[in-house]
Amino acid sequence: MAHLACQLPQNKVRVSFRLADIVHALGGSLVGGEDFQVSRISSLSQASPSDITFLSSAQYAKELQSTKAGVVILSPAHRALARPDQTLIVTDQPYLYYARLTQWWQSQLNAQLNESEPRVHPTAFIHPSAKVDPSARIGPFCVVEREATIGAHSWLKSRVSVGERCVISERVILHSGVVIGADGFGFAKDPQGWVKIEQLGAVRIAQDVEIGANSCVDRGALEDTVIEQGVKLDNLVQIAHNVHIGEHTAMAACVGVAGSAKIGKHCTVGGAAVVLGHLSVADHVHISAASVVTKSISKPGHYTGFFPIDENANWEKNAVTLKQLHRMRERVRALEQALQK
Repeated sequence: MAHLACQLPQNKVRVSFRLADIVHALGGSLVGGEDFQVSRISSLSQASPSDITFLSSAQYAKELQSTKAGVVILSPAHRALARPDQTLIVTDQPYLYYARLTQWWQSQLNAQLNESEPRVHPTAFIHPSAKVDPSARIGPFCVVEREATIGAHSWLKSRVSVGERCVISERVILHSGVVIGADGFGFAKDPQGWVKIEQLGAVRIAQDVEIGANSCVDRGALEDTVIEQGVKLDNLVQIAHNVHIGEHTAMAACVGVAGSAKIGKHCTVGGAAVVLGHLSVADHVHISAASVVTKSISKPGHYTGFFPIDENANWEKNAVTLKQLHRMRERVRALEQALQK
């Protein structure tokens, strides 16, 4: 019988960074050895002695006591929970520090990769009329169509498509399979079927946007579809034609936003939620997962539900009542029977 062998690559690069360099870059108060060499970012439970980890909640205090991590990021309030032998980075927001540490770490790795890998993969297609900043990275099998623009330090992962005349600004990350600038879903009814409405707009994506794998942002029918600065979209998100998403809004996986909807700034939309077309959502609105937004929302708040969507506090009260409907029906029936006797 033939045997299949699996070998790890022998040339795997191992990296480590001096702890003092991390603190110099990101801040925080260091308690312990500045010359400590950190080789990996890890969780409390899985860390090894050369790893750095973080504590963001007191509920993990037990893991803090047992962790093997060489360095722990934690808040001043949790410092007393640490063992005397642990090296610490003390900061007011450990989880935010951890997020920035991952960015810093990845930037160091990218700097090493950039020395050995081409910025434009040889399998990518870039139209001669497209403008791609020299600092941008274009991954395998990407397509950048005519008159499209890719801004500085942006990164198109594998198999990303950017349609004609679409604009990708600086520091944008498009993950594998993202399609920017496909035709929006526009058709006019004809007695013999459907007549296509050509989509003559484009897509404009501002700085520091990140879009997850296999998500789609359709081009506008006449005006452009717009994604403002700092927006974060998860995997499998559908943004239809002429949608406008305000800055620093985040949407979880499988969200769908129908055509010409306008989403405000600093909003969050939970997974598999839907916003119907031509609606407006105010700034600082938070929509729960799987909700269906059927009417415009004019004031900030947390909204939940299907039909109709409502302020979260009201929806929760109604949900409790809904669970009691069967019992209430039986009580009403019993009262009716008693009155008939």
